[in-house]
Amino acid sequence: MNWDVFFSFLGSAVGCVAGILAAQRLTNYRLQQLEIKVNKHNNLVERMTVNELRVKTLEERIREVL
Repeated sequence: MNWDVFFSFLGSAVGCVAGILAAQRLTNYRLQQLEIKVNKHNNLVERMTVNELRVKTLEERIREVL
């Protein structure tokens, strides 16, 4: 068996696995950051819905007074 070929293959295999793991870690990190942004956006939408209802109620009260 030619040891040069074996070690070349072993080095390539280790490099590929390390690259895949690093890319997977980066992808997971970016997904977590995206989930945080989506949660913030959803919270904003919920708050705006509540505020729109309050404004509508206040507008109705103003109409009653006028």
